[in-house]
Amino acid sequence: MNRPPSHQKLLLSLLTATAVVACATSPLGRSQLKLYSDSDLDEMGVTAFAQTAKETPVTANGQATTYVNCVANAITREVGGVWEVKVFESKDVNAFALPGGKIGVYTGLLQVAKGQDQLAAVIGHEVAHVIAGHSNERVSQQQVTGIGLNVAQLIVGGGAGGGALMSALGAGAQYGVLLPFSRAHESEADLLGLDYMAKAGFDPRQAVQLWQNMAQAGGQKPPEFASSHPSDDTRIRQIAARLPQDLPVYQSAQAAGKKPKCS
Repeated sequence: MNRPPSHQKLLLSLLTATAVVACATSPLGRSQLKLYSDSDLDEMGVTAFAQTAKETPVTANGQATTYVNCVANAITREVGGVWEVKVFESKDVNAFALPGGKIGVYTGLLQVAKGQDQLAAVIGHEVAHVIAGHSNERVSQQQVTGIGLNVAQLIVGGGAGGGALMSALGAGAQYGVLLPFSRAHESEADLLGLDYMAKAGFDPRQAVQLWQNMAQAGGQKPPEFASSHPSDDTRIRQIAARLPQDLPVYQSAQAAGKKPKCS
């Protein structure tokens, strides 16, 4: 009976150990790979947020700061925890949330997200990434993929044929593993974010209009299979399909007196 080489046994052991100790489930029931503790991710998030604050100026626009904080606070009340919010002066049409309770919004986003409900869709989406543990997944997936490629390099060796095979494996990992998982994270954050904004009393129908605005402002984009994000059409279709679930949540929140007035 042939025995596998030691490097093959090493890869098998690593993958088996990963499957045993790192299984988790997302809020929407998707299986997750998480190799790091929450405290590890919180530390990474706090460090990254501090670095952003060093590199990008915080806006001096008090009205914009008050407005963003009003929307963010309404969303975070629904998920709990302590969150710090900063508005950065930048033309980037973007926002982010990080483990450790950090939210950043770029002033450029306020030109595209028209009104409090559309801004709530963005902030809800970003907060959902944190609540669902997507950062942990991404770091973990990159680590496991890197280990797998390193072991594959040991197996195939250096020559011309080995180099071509490694290039193919690298592309396969990128397009077959990392990018699809990233798109899954984005879709999950869209849907969870819709839940959060509806619970906070923001109109979830405005999330569709937001992504229509994003599509118009986004310019040329790569095909979906080569992108870390779903296409705008895919996002709009998925959000529209969830609206029948979240519209009653929004109406109940409004009836309960959750009527944000952020401006």
